[in-house]
Amino acid sequence: MPFQIVEGDITKQRVGAIVNATNTGLQMGGGVCGAIFRAAGARELQAECDAIGSIVTGDAVITKGYALSADYIIHTAGPIWSGGDKGEEELLSSCYKKSLALAEANGLDSIAFPLISAGIYGYPRREALEVAERSIREYLDTSDKDIDVRLVLLNR
Repeated sequence: MPFQIVEGDITKQRVGAIVNATNTGLQMGGGVCGAIFRAAGARELQAECDAIGSIVTGDAVITKGYALSADYIIHTAGPIWSGGDKGEEELLSSCYKKSLALAEANGLDSIAFPLISAGIYGYPRREALEVAERSIREYLDTSDKDIDVRLVLLNR
């Protein structure tokens, strides 16, 4: 069950699913969300997201990958940083674990994550990375299935 941290463009990852750090309304946004929508085909992807409706922070849903190399997109709504004492860590951890569970439930053997909530949602990068690593490793340690996981950090 390999886990690796790589630099690159998440929209170019050849995996079963890429994870989109979305808003609770599943609407095309900026940052990584906007890049994923544009690369996948914004109109088609938005139509599928509109049919789903909305999700709560910490939850995840799956759609087709459309024009991406990935077959699927797993959309998860990360927490907005509010100082760290409003349950942000638990919600962020839930994003990673629920996304991994959804990948497994759909028979996927690989997944690529961005650093969720560390962009426009203001989660401090170092803390976001620690939560990501810990949550992914905890999930993989308890899973019966082999899944390749990449945490894709944008090369700046």
